[in-house]
Amino acid sequence: MVYNDAGMKRTFDITGMTCAACSARVDKVTRAVAGVDDVAVNLLKNSMEVEFDGRPETVSAICAAVAKAGYGAMLRGDGGGAAEMSAPTAALDGRQARSSPAQRAEVERRRMLRRLIVSIVLAVPLFYIAMGGMFGWPLPAVLTGDAGMMPAAIVQLVLLVPILAVNHQYFTSGFKSLLHGAPNMNSLIALGAAASTVFGIVSMCRMGAALGAQDLVAAHGAFHGLYFDSAGMILALITLGKYFEARAKGRTTDAISKLMDLSPKTAILRGADGSEREVPVEQVAVGDVLIVKAGAGVPVDGIVIEGSAAIDEAAITGESIPVEKAVGDRVIGATVSRSGWFAMRAEHVGADTALAGIIRMVDEATSSKAPIEHFADKVARYFVPAVIGIAIVTFIVWMALGGGIAAAVRYAVSVLVISCPCALGLATPTAIMVGTGRGASRGILVKSSEALQRAHDVGTVVLDKTGTITSGQPEVASVVCADGVGEDEFLAAASAVEQLSEHPLAQAVCRYATAQGTHNPLVAGSPDAAGFEQIPGRGLRLAAAEGTIVAGNRALMADEGIDVSPVSAAADAAADDGATPLFFARGGRLLGAIIVADAVKPTSARAIAELRAMGISTVMLTGDNERTAAAVQRTCGVDRVRAGVLPGDKADEVAQLAAAGGVAMVGDGINDAPALATADVGIAIGAGTDIAMDSADMVLMRSDLLDVPAAIQLSRATMRIIKQNLFWALIYNVVCIPLAAGVFAFAGISLNPMIAAAAMSASSVCVVSNALRLRAWKPTFEAGGAVAGPPAPTGAGEAPQSTDQAAESSQDEGSTTMEKTINVEGMMCQHCVAHVKKALEGIEGVESAEVSLDDKNAVVKLAADVADDALIAAIVDAGYEAAIA
Repeated sequence: MVYNDAGMKRTFDITGMTCAACSARVDKVTRAVAGVDDVAVNLLKNSMEVEFDGRPETVSAICAAVAKAGYGAMLRGDGGGAAEMSAPTAALDGRQARSSPAQRAEVERRRMLRRLIVSIVLAVPLFYIAMGGMFGWPLPAVLTGDAGMMPAAIVQLVLLVPILAVNHQYFTSGFKSLLHGAPNMNSLIALGAAASTVFGIVSMCRMGAALGAQDLVAAHGAFHGLYFDSAGMILALITLGKYFEARAKGRTTDAISKLMDLSPKTAILRGADGSEREVPVEQVAVGDVLIVKAGAGVPVDGIVIEGSAAIDEAAITGESIPVEKAVGDRVIGATVSRSGWFAMRAEHVGADTALAGIIRMVDEATSSKAPIEHFADKVARYFVPAVIGIAIVTFIVWMALGGGIAAAVRYAVSVLVISCPCALGLATPTAIMVGTGRGASRGILVKSSEALQRAHDVGTVVLDKTGTITSGQPEVASVVCADGVGEDEFLAAASAVEQLSEHPLAQAVCRYATAQGTHNPLVAGSPDAAGFEQIPGRGLRLAAAEGTIVAGNRALMADEGIDVSPVSAAADAAADDGATPLFFARGGRLLGAIIVADAVKPTSARAIAELRAMGISTVMLTGDNERTAAAVQRTCGVDRVRAGVLPGDKADEVAQLAAAGGVAMVGDGINDAPALATADVGIAIGAGTDIAMDSADMVLMRSDLLDVPAAIQLSRATMRIIKQNLFWALIYNVVCIPLAAGVFAFAGISLNPMIAAAAMSASSVCVVSNALRLRAWKPTFEAGGAVAGPPAPTGAGEAPQSTDQAAESSQDEGSTTMEKTINVEGMMCQHCVAHVKKALEGIEGVESAEVSLDDKNAVVKLAADVADDALIAAIVDAGYEAAIA
């Protein structure tokens, strides 16, 4: 591992944390280490992201500081490389830390299950013997009557000791943290159980002394003061809650675990002699030629060099329809070939693949802290000491009121065990974990929890035009030549200048010229290519031997003093229809105009309408002319348009809008990167450039504008869950602590320690379970919510309808489309979803099928009557079980 003086961010795996007080303590001691710039501790993942100077001695200092605080810290190694561990349990915890999230969760669940089984098996008879005399339950004669008091006490103590032993972690961790001056949830449990146990032993000694003095009244009083059953049940019930919590936590890591399981484990490598052999995917190197057959997964990212196939990219992009791939097309690792055969050249392997990047992005997002989480951290820092103080005050007050030591201990212990900093600590990270995982499964990648929170407050969405609202794959619609200019001459000059530009419009001109056989290639580095110049917001200039060629908009032609009136009528008509006219001139002479049309994406109008229904305004920024921009506005219904915006001015426009409220910028090109970084939330279309995605806070893998309202709705749903969790965690403690302290005892309302322990366990489980509801989240436009209204009225006073809206209107006017819901069992991933969808849509009469992995069903729209047996048979033939709902 290489370290340098420059700052770096690394992940440490932390052991021993149980509640928000623990994470707050680890955060505090780590921040105090010299060389550490920032820290983010994640209680749910038992990890810590640290920004520091990168020096090995700083790593050692961090591990030592965490160890001194009573926890373990290990630097997560690269690819299983060396790592440093601070705790004596390094061997076990190190292996656990390097495993997958699902494996770590399963290890913890099994560990808690073993403790739970022992605790319950012993706690049940302990409770039965302790309470049997009070309720008249049948007991062995040796444990009843005056002579049976001491044997009963001894049996209870014997049953309690193994429960204490198997749950020793509460005591070792709790008292250790207490001695370090940073008590945590284990400290509360340890104090409560220890107080009950010690009080029981003291009562047992008093009972023995009373029996020796033949004082049966005092002996009975001491016998009823045995709290062995309370200590045992406290530990058993809390362990029960911890088991359910561990099981629920495991489900929150499903998204990352499923992503990690997507990548094929082997690849078919073709040698130089044409032979084929199967190798582990870890052995694939850049440049290797791999063979992918039908039904097999694509091992790594690369380019098709031979053959063709239909690739199911649902696991990566969320798009269920297979994409046809041919020679020259890129393929993504972890996608699946549904049909065909192809050879590919590996371009990105290991940690450089798209899947590895997605896993890394999701992991970083779930490791970061949302601003709202800092509130919980502040509360947690003082919570446990405050609870211990309240318990001491409770004991003193009840003693002062003459309640007796038994009552004072009971109420003090109840206060200790009912308080739940764990629920407070889990409130935010569980929701973030599930929310970002759910987004990743739909192709919405969130880079940080802070971005997820900011998206909740977005009131304006700024949209780039080309590649965002439109398809980004413009095509030449027509060529208008000036008088005396032949089309071949025109296209040769046009392709000469446009081939040096990466702009989609330039590429469209080159494709058209090539198709017409008039492409004019230049050799890179030639005098002609050296004279190439890009003019921001205007166009291109190329110094050529035949005369300088200029290509661009009207403004550039005006700057060059070139009259475009001979072709302006055709250009204006094209602009009114949403096409873009490009003007060309050589040596000061107008050559003509090429009309390029970039079609609006089919879902853009619906996405913008959905944003409007959410109360979000939309603004389109484009460098195109006002006519073209107005035509796009009429088609998709965007609220406001700013045309003729130079690339360098986009960031300024976004900054001005951001001053008035939350702004999200959606773009896909290099020229969008500054604006993406300036916006409160930058959203990059997945098919865009790497620099745009690097500058963004969210990435939409499907390049579908409908994922913009979906991402904002996901943010709102996640924040709603977080606020609910924080509210209930705080209210729980505010209400239950006074109740446990006996404040309402005068009204006959009080809690014994066993009920308090059960309530404490339930609170943590409820918080995690509430967060898990996000696993079923769907955007409103997919979950049956009302589809947003039509786009804003155009200049003609009419509201243009999107394709989807027109379809809905036709159904409202008498369509006979029917729907059937089928329950489907056996689906495990998005590949299964795509398989079921394909099977259903292959049936004659089936218009469409929407398959849900979470709901385990398929909603089928029928254009004609289709028998239930036919639908079920198609699913069964695909390898799954089905039944009509």
